[in-house]
Amino acid sequence: MRESPCILFFVKPYIKAGLIVAGALALTSFLISASLVRKLFREGPITPVMANMQYHFALYLGQSRSSFNADIVTGARRAAAESNASISIHTLDTQGIELNMASYIGVDGIVVSPNLDDNVTRQKLEKLRELKTPLVLVNHNVPSELPWPFIGTNNFDFGKKAGSLIRPDADSARKLRIAVVYSEKSPALYAERELVEMGINSVLSSRLLSPILGEHTDLNPRDAEKIVYQLVRMEPLLTTIIFTDSNDTLAGTQALIDLNMVGRVQIIGFGSVPGIREYIKKGIISGSLAVNPELIGYQAVKSLVELRSTGYTSTSVDIGIDVITGTDK
Repeated sequence: MRESPCILFFVKPYIKAGLIVAGALALTSFLISASLVRKLFREGPITPVMANMQYHFALYLGQSRSSFNADIVTGARRAAAESNASISIHTLDTQGIELNMASYIGVDGIVVSPNLDDNVTRQKLEKLRELKTPLVLVNHNVPSELPWPFIGTNNFDFGKKAGSLIRPDADSARKLRIAVVYSEKSPALYAERELVEMGINSVLSSRLLSPILGEHTDLNPRDAEKIVYQLVRMEPLLTTIIFTDSNDTLAGTQALIDLNMVGRVQIIGFGSVPGIREYIKKGIISGSLAVNPELIGYQAVKSLVELRSTGYTSTSVDIGIDVITGTDK
């Protein structure tokens, strides 16, 4: 079917006008870009912020974007700003591919919070050592003949302090049935759970009914509720639950309140957020253990600066564990 000459008469001018407008816009964009490039050349070499930095460091954390990891990043950035350094944040994948790429990004030092199998992590860290890349570990220490500098806490001490918070039962002859709820949100404690339980045993061995139960929550903030319901149903002699994550502490405590088990099952929490402090004040939680992740990130970057400027730093920095009880203000 042939188009009417009348229609073509009206359509073609609009097409031509559209093409003219598009061409004009393209030409204008080109002229603006050319002008900017010319201006940059006239102003001399480009000097980005990075060029003014003395060092560029990289921080590798696990996939969990918990408040704990967020505080590590905050501390690391604060130390970097004080040290005239920049820091980039990277996520460790389960295969360790990202850590393999660390040697290719041209950084002056690396902070790693290991969340892989120790043997896999050690292999990858050894490759970085061969390239003489300054490296600091945080949270979880990976055993090696030549240890890397480590910033974090002593998990055996964590267990001892948790055990010391468990108050004697009204029936002094009653043995303790203890469950520790580890979490993917606090992978360092889970990775060294044997040390945690050794610490608890060193304080309470004579009072334990049976070996310590070890439970594990995932990244779901409400997974602790399910664990608590299971423990109460399956362990009628349960006397104590120790949490290793602040979110799990809050969720698990609420579950015990809903089950009307407060006073029958003692709670040892983790963290110092307002909700946990309020539960301690009310006597619902016996006490809590708190770690300062911001200090971990801060000290890790400061250690890298020492390695770059002097060639050495402390082999291990224990930032300590705070014990929070009802007597604290």
